[in-house]
Amino acid sequence: MNAPVSPSDAAPAVSPTDRPLVSVLLIAYNQERVIADAVRSVLAQTWEPLEIIVSDDGSGDGTYAAIEAATRGYRGPHRLVVRRNEKNEGISAHLSRLAGMAYGELLFVAAGDDVSVPERCARVVEHWLARERRPDLIATDLADMDDAGDLHGRIAPDALDEYRRFEDWATKRPYLIGAAHTWSRRLFERFGPMLPGTAAEDQIMTFRAIVSGGASSLREPLVRYRRGGLSRKRRYRSVAEFLARKRQSNRFALAEARQLQHDAEIAGLGEKMHEALAAKLSRERFIEAMFEAPGFCTRAALAVRGRGVDFGLRLRMFLYTCSPAVYAPVLWAKRTFGKR
Repeated sequence: MNAPVSPSDAAPAVSPTDRPLVSVLLIAYNQERVIADAVRSVLAQTWEPLEIIVSDDGSGDGTYAAIEAATRGYRGPHRLVVRRNEKNEGISAHLSRLAGMAYGELLFVAAGDDVSVPERCARVVEHWLARERRPDLIATDLADMDDAGDLHGRIAPDALDEYRRFEDWATKRPYLIGAAHTWSRRLFERFGPMLPGTAAEDQIMTFRAIVSGGASSLREPLVRYRRGGLSRKRRYRSVAEFLARKRQSNRFALAEARQLQHDAEIAGLGEKMHEALAAKLSRERFIEAMFEAPGFCTRAALAVRGRGVDFGLRLRMFLYTCSPAVYAPVLWAKRTFGKR
């Protein structure tokens, strides 16, 4: 469902080369309580020309109504599109959809529970232009923001300028927060939409950038990153919930590996990626096999064989799948005595 709001339904005109058109992709899911803050922050951006796409990913609460309320009557300088998916697609598929709709040369990722400072787009564009439009991904620092909106210092992800070759990425994947990322349009067009099943885009888009025009870090806290958002650590209410999350994480890890291999093939690095992913794929395929095995004997045999898989992981997976009740006291202790 699409609802262009302002200033017109027409595609934005091509901007002068010194002031490129850029796009903000604001994604939301079940965030009705905080989405208005995120919307107001992108509407307040000082950079022009700017296109803003605010999109709800099939929320089950009042998120879309809150978006409509926050954008109703907007008459500012930016082109604004408000839309929603009828069904939940997940972060990567959602962002891929919006990137395909956007017209900007740079695509800013914005999350529905975070706040962008007014100068975010302007400072990132200036950083990009100063580097002659070479970087394909720019990551900024973030401000740690609690649920009340109070700030608690800076979050500084790894410096991406140090990652110049595939080998740099393969040796140590960088610590990232995708909510403060900006991609070039050409990067998305080169590799295309992310494959179905991929959960998060941050490592994928950063890898794409490293093997393309490069990735760069802007050491300014231009995004206020809300604690307790969708990326928060979970306290599981039951062993069944805990195991369901483990299975989901395994599916996501396998999907990410497929995506990275796919992108490496496009970049002419397929063989190197195959070698880099070998150990991780052995672990994830072992986990998948343990969850899908039909019974105790089959799982025991898998755990005993487990070539190339750490003994500790084999033991944990055997207990998860054959005697999950042993973890109930552990989960209870974490819920009861863990940090609040």
